[in-house]
Amino acid sequence: MAEPRNSRAPNQPPVDPLIHAPARLAIMATLAAVEEADFRYLQRATGLTKGNLSAHLAKLADAGYVHITKTFRGKYPWTLYRLTPQGRAAFEAYRRAMLEYLRRAGQAPSAPGPPSNAPEPEA
Repeated sequence: MAEPRNSRAPNQPPVDPLIHAPARLAIMATLAAVEEADFRYLQRATGLTKGNLSAHLAKLADAGYVHITKTFRGKYPWTLYRLTPQGRAAFEAYRRAMLEYLRRAGQAPSAPGPPSNAPEPEA
């Protein structure tokens, strides 16, 4: 009997398939960098269409990763999105898993800390 396609190799870190989708990864990464964001900000940051962004935000909200606040700015509706504590924990676990995969491939530093934005030293 063949092994299921989605099974992972032994000793491989688990990867959350909900976050692993490129559009949702972009949303999660954007929200992880800010306290909260409105729809327009997320659309500009991710490059997603309104419908696509809305659908992916709904999936993340249904999973408990994103909290949606609907309010008004003056007399206009305004919707804000932020990661829940569960969403932040899930994103951090995803980030660590990806760093581990890269470390094993010899492409990342062995320390699982945040990525450095420092320029490479010149030789």
